[in-house]
Amino acid sequence: MVGHFITFEGGEGAGKTSALKGVADKLCKAGYQVLTTREPGGSVIAEKIRETILNPEHTEMDARTEALLYAAARRQHLVEIVQPALEQGKIVLCDRFLDSSLAYQGFARGLGIEEVYQVNHFAINQFMPQLTLFFDIEPSKGLRRIQANQEREQNRLDLENLSFHQSVYEGYQIIIKQAQQRIKVINADRPLAEVIEVAFQRVFNYIK
Repeated sequence: MVGHFITFEGGEGAGKTSALKGVADKLCKAGYQVLTTREPGGSVIAEKIRETILNPEHTEMDARTEALLYAAARRQHLVEIVQPALEQGKIVLCDRFLDSSLAYQGFARGLGIEEVYQVNHFAINQFMPQLTLFFDIEPSKGLRRIQANQEREQNRLDLENLSFHQSVYEGYQIIIKQAQQRIKVINADRPLAEVIEVAFQRVFNYIK
């Protein structure tokens, strides 16, 4: 792998998507080749799967079905978008990756972190980010941000109650402890410009 694969993680309303865009802009201005992408999605097939997973009408979706669909989208996105960009020497900034599945489906849905990891192990064939930034904010504050942002894409996860999102947050804490070398925590409960600057410094120091 020639390039750098860096993922942005966090609960709903943590601001990771906005931070990713800000970091990408700074890297481009610094002369780096950058690809920004997201999960689920990023490619035509993976975006189709995203539509199915996040459709607010699909409230009857089984938790295991959800986990398998995420893994399928992840595989297609990886081989079609991420790996080719890395082979070209680009910095790939991805909005969510495996850690999201471990926190959301593994812990919050109660499927088991290890069980969901095994499903994804087949999908990604041991491929992992070199660096992950976790944008840390209390779930209640993140949800208030979502409610105040009328332009944000509304999806099925937004229909979940606060206790679900608190479980997601708890799941992330477990994952962070297990991967302290890879995952760096950023305080997201402050102005966006400050968050972007801290995130950029983390990424820039790593790729240097």
